[in-house]
Amino acid sequence: MESKSVATSKEWEPRIVAFFCNWCTYTAADLAGVSRIKYAPHARIIRVMCSGRIDPQFVLDAFAKGADGVLIGGCHPGDCHYIEGNYKALRRFHLLKRVLQEMGIDDGRFRLEWISASEGEKVKGAINDMVEKVRALGPLRLPDRFQEWDREMETMEEERREKEVLANV
Repeated sequence: MESKSVATSKEWEPRIVAFFCNWCTYTAADLAGVSRIKYAPHARIIRVMCSGRIDPQFVLDAFAKGADGVLIGGCHPGDCHYIEGNYKALRRFHLLKRVLQEMGIDDGRFRLEWISASEGEKVKGAINDMVEKVRALGPLRLPDRFQEWDREMETMEEERREKEVLANV
């Protein structure tokens, strides 16, 4: 059994979900592809019209469904296609960072980058850097943690019922 877990840990590779703004960061990722700039294949890029349109629930769902890290990419401040969308994304980012810390999720698993359409190399750097940091942190395994938390809650509920029964006797 132990050798199986060792083999699994050697085979594990980080899973990064990347939410990229259509007008800047996604275009930069496209530029990286056309320019044959290679970056780690561990990121799954999801195009959104604006980084400000990323609902915090998207990030929480990504982690809940097995992502080891989440990367948000948006236009540089002052260059947003929708005027202030990236400022909205920045406010949400800081809020989410606090929520994730409370959940016990390390800061290195959640990142915000400003990347313009002409910065294909920066996309490569951001993704590769994030993959390496998440790899160093190891697997998050949040879905497994949910099951552990559920078992803890069931145990606490059973103990509460037992105390209630003893109090009524």
